[in-house]
Amino acid sequence: MIVTLSSIGLPGLNGFVGEFMILLGAFESELRWFAVFATSGVILAAVYMLWMFQRVMFGKLDNPKNQNLKDLSLREVCVMLPLLLFIFWIGVYPNTFLEKMEPAVNQALYQITADAQASPLGTDSAHIKYPQSGDSGAAGNYHEQDGSGYHH
Repeated sequence: MIVTLSSIGLPGLNGFVGEFMILLGAFESELRWFAVFATSGVILAAVYMLWMFQRVMFGKLDNPKNQNLKDLSLREVCVMLPLLLFIFWIGVYPNTFLEKMEPAVNQALYQITADAQASPLGTDSAHIKYPQSGDSGAAGNYHEQDGSGYHH
């Protein structure tokens, strides 16, 4: 049940963090209509997942062999507990993982914007926010000269 709720993006679970960041980024870009379309997809996926969970977990048992199946064994519980821990941890404290990804994401953004500016088609650089070494949240992550996100 917890994994299903995580998949539909319940707040406090890891799926919410990912869906929220993706949709927030899409809404802040020039692709707002795609974000609206994606949001409707998130809602439809949640409806489907809950319908599926209801049928699988609370549906009628048609096969008599399935009536004697046992719940999770101790070994299976030991495998699931760390997964559940991470589902809640990422949902409640995502910065633990986001901070470790930040230098690589900043490097990728720097390369993408540099490639877009060098493109013969050009780009409208007015809407691109370039990180500065003094920006809050990015303090210490950007190289003073090239903004690459790595300390050389």
